[in-house]
Amino acid sequence: MLASVSGTTVYVVDDDLSVRRALQRLIRSAGFSVETFASAREFLDFAPRTGTGCLLLDIHLGGMSGLEMQERLAAQGVKMPVIVITAHDDAITRARVESLGAVAYVAKPFDDRVLLDAIQKAVQPCAPTNGAAR
Repeated sequence: MLASVSGTTVYVVDDDLSVRRALQRLIRSAGFSVETFASAREFLDFAPRTGTGCLLLDIHLGGMSGLEMQERLAAQGVKMPVIVITAHDDAITRARVESLGAVAYVAKPFDDRVLLDAIQKAVQPCAPTNGAAR
């Protein structure tokens, strides 16, 4: 069972309204608070500086890409675990996402459990693990 962390918010940035709504329902069903944003700019205008949580970020957004947003957050000193989601999975993008420090990279379509496990990993980075590979 997924153990949510009290006061933990998952910030979802995706330009597809139906995806944002589906992710919001899924993440709330796991006991997390959720804030959604339609663009990188919208999130950057809001960007929390404190608190617990993680960022669920689509790579392909209208305007600024998710990768550009991730770089900008790092440059601004915003320390928040990032989970990248994308429908355009390739080795070059994976490598760039890793180099930017994302805690997980999830290709669409994905199994709900895979995403919820990634969120759990992101919000409890110090939780003990059994060392098993996925």
